[in-house]
Amino acid sequence: MGKLVEDFDAYRAKMNEKILGGGNKVMKRIYSLDTLTYQDGALSGKTKEMLGLVSSMVLRCDDCIKYHLGKCFEYGITTDEIFEIFSVANVVGGTIVIPHTRRALEYWEELNKGLK
Repeated sequence: MGKLVEDFDAYRAKMNEKILGGGNKVMKRIYSLDTLTYQDGALSGKTKEMLGLVSSMVLRCDDCIKYHLGKCFEYGITTDEIFEIFSVANVVGGTIVIPHTRRALEYWEELNKGLK
């Protein structure tokens, strides 16, 4: 994996530790709810991560996009599947999603470094 991924993962871990270390009950519950939401249920965790990626792209949250791309990578989602996810996000979100798609593809390529 490339530096882009390493930097994102390190920053996210550091800041999440600080946020959760603050002892705020509401923040801890929000993080817990987020974790529970993506567990297997009637929909698989893999499907939920793909839905999360589409939603994040439509909402134009680059940090969320990176997070869900990482989870999709962990689930073994293929590049062809990623492009279909990108397609859904761009149809739903419109052309304003295109810049986020560019950055998402760059991040996806970083995740896949060394696999070829």
